[in-house]
Amino acid sequence: MKPMQGKLALITGSGRGIGKAIALKLASQGCDIVVNYFRRREAAEQTAEELRQLGVKVLVVKANMGDSGKIGEMFDTVASEFGYLDIFISNAASGVGRPIMDIDEKAWDWTLGINAKAMLLCAQRAAVLMEGRRGKIVGISSLGSQLVWPTYAAVGVSKAALEAVTRYLAIEFAPRDISVNAVSASAVDTEALKFYIREGLVKDVKQTTPVGRMVTPEDVANAVSFLCSDEAYMIRGQTIIVDGGTSVAPWSSVLEKGEA
Repeated sequence: MKPMQGKLALITGSGRGIGKAIALKLASQGCDIVVNYFRRREAAEQTAEELRQLGVKVLVVKANMGDSGKIGEMFDTVASEFGYLDIFISNAASGVGRPIMDIDEKAWDWTLGINAKAMLLCAQRAAVLMEGRRGKIVGISSLGSQLVWPTYAAVGVSKAALEAVTRYLAIEFAPRDISVNAVSASAVDTEALKFYIREGLVKDVKQTTPVGRMVTPEDVANAVSFLCSDEAYMIRGQTIIVDGGTSVAPWSSVLEKGEA
């Protein structure tokens, strides 16, 4: 049997990008998948078909992570269709790319709601379905929670909040035998990147990452998969950084290439 045979994972925003990579990784280990999407049903259905080809059960559910009512309906559907849940990945993200002085209340609330509040609301519902199953919860963060990037303020703050929620959930869910952690990546080579970071910064990341390339969705998925494994049982409340060494020595990588 594959290591995750018989388990069920719900990954928000899993129709494409990082979420899709996570879904494919978990499915390759035998995990059944709930694919969540909000706007792009065609992409979600295509992902579902790829997952089914791996021999796992797949359920596609539309839900806006910025709407608490829709979050509740999503978990009601999972409860009705399966009655249990083993893994929850809070991946869906949104936000605005604006300087601090240009962020209005609506943009702030929208970004914090989807990127941080949804993690809390989903975890509360997931915990009930994980009763007695040694559940795993992983939030997807970014280095913008610690570093300052141009026009990234709202998203960066929301990711910092997600990491704080992760720590509190980890401690309060430990008696339930539910592990909670987060994975934080530097700029990931996805379509969504252009919405958060100005175009020129992507080139800079490729040049300055010590390993010589950007982080891929598969790199993030590998870290998530490990945190969902039995081997990671004693890792609780941690944020695992996947960045090719960028946050450790960003300036040394530039100097080695003779660019500074």
